[in-house]
Amino acid sequence: MSRSSEIAGRIEAVRRQLPDGTRLVAVSKYHPEEDLLAAYGAGQRIFGESHVQELTRKHEALPADIEWHFIGHLQTNKVKYIAPFVSMIDAVDSWHLMVEINRQAEKCGRVIPVLLELHIAEEETKYGFSPVACREMLAEGAWRDLRHIRIAGLMMMASNVDDEAQIRQEFLTARQCFDELKSAFFADDAGFSERSWGMTHDYPLAVECGSTMVRVGTGIFGERNYFV
Repeated sequence: MSRSSEIAGRIEAVRRQLPDGTRLVAVSKYHPEEDLLAAYGAGQRIFGESHVQELTRKHEALPADIEWHFIGHLQTNKVKYIAPFVSMIDAVDSWHLMVEINRQAEKCGRVIPVLLELHIAEEETKYGFSPVACREMLAEGAWRDLRHIRIAGLMMMASNVDDEAQIRQEFLTARQCFDELKSAFFADDAGFSERSWGMTHDYPLAVECGSTMVRVGTGIFGERNYFV
């Protein structure tokens, strides 16, 4: 089986497990452009990258109708490089980052959709707002003046453990937080709709817990090539 056929088959296998309304982000960081083109040929259009330089290079080289999601921790001084073209910034983990995205989007005449990152997992290395901090930030209301971003929903990463009950509880906590924030701040905003959780090892469980967007990399492309 060719590499392209293998990637296409893996994408189809993932899609078969996703209900209507749940989108697949193919996590393509550290994978060569040939692999992305194989996924593109299988109909995949949303790709996730977490390094600005790599994302910029791939954006310039690959088809123009790809939706690029920035999925990693984004430094404020790097926002300007992706603001002209990025389709969504999936992991907004601070107020300062929101302000900078808005500033750079305004320069480009764009409104950039963003997801607020929740920190629910137990690892201290995870970024993001706690559910309490996220609610407090929204309650302050200053975000309503950021006219060049659109808060499209929430994202989170579960703890990297084998305990399915713990992972399920973290996903359900994120879902509960989404529902509370939707009711309190976005009841009249149909655009606040994304619940982005679930990766290669846990996306079927994430879908059970209300995910509308899963991020799958290894399950599509195999192990990463860090020398790309």
